[in-house]
Amino acid sequence: MEDATGDEKVKRGTMSDPEDDSSSDTDFEPSKLGTKEYWEDAYQKELDTFKDIGDVGEIWFGEESMSRVLRWMDRAKIPAEAAILDIGTGNGAFLVKLAKHGRRNLTGIDYSLASVELARNVLRAEDLTDITVKEVDFLNCRGELKGFDVCIDKGTFDAISLNPDSSKEDKILYVQVLKDALRDKGFFAITSCNWTKEQLLDRFREGFEFVEELPTPSFHFGGKKGNTVIALIFKRMF
Repeated sequence: MEDATGDEKVKRGTMSDPEDDSSSDTDFEPSKLGTKEYWEDAYQKELDTFKDIGDVGEIWFGEESMSRVLRWMDRAKIPAEAAILDIGTGNGAFLVKLAKHGRRNLTGIDYSLASVELARNVLRAEDLTDITVKEVDFLNCRGELKGFDVCIDKGTFDAISLNPDSSKEDKILYVQVLKDALRDKGFFAITSCNWTKEQLLDRFREGFEFVEELPTPSFHFGGKKGNTVIALIFKRMF
């Protein structure tokens, strides 16, 4: 689930007003971006393009979104052998970045079979054949995902929140599955363009401790300051 057009990302950007911001978990209008069919079609097209010309496609939130998480890992002294899960790996670009940064225990999952095939092709092209990529629906993995030191989400929770059929239930289930996937005191890094910092703090308040907010580009408009992207780090606490 790692691609989106620039227009879609701008439409889903957030602006916080310090005087009226709240942690309410307001649902968004349903969107095709919340459906498996959309992502399967999108990644099949990217897979075909990659096979034709070797283009891996767009990177959701851009290269900097990956670099800021890598910088945090360095500051937090996350061991090179730490088990890392990329939730909604998309084209596998983040797995490539992590591997080239010295990370050795990597797993990527996506519920789109075309995404998984694309990511595997991208990794083979980079001669990175020891990375696990699996077709897994994070919300329906039935305890398959366990023991990770770091879980990374770059847009997947956003997409889940736009599901036209079950976004409210899915958001609750997401937190439960995330708890199961992480080890005690394991870290969760989330990048979002749908939710404010306060809303994410509220969503992950049970079972998680807020660690820090990673710096992202901000803008000023009408006397207010806002961010189009929010990046937060949490720690799993039992």
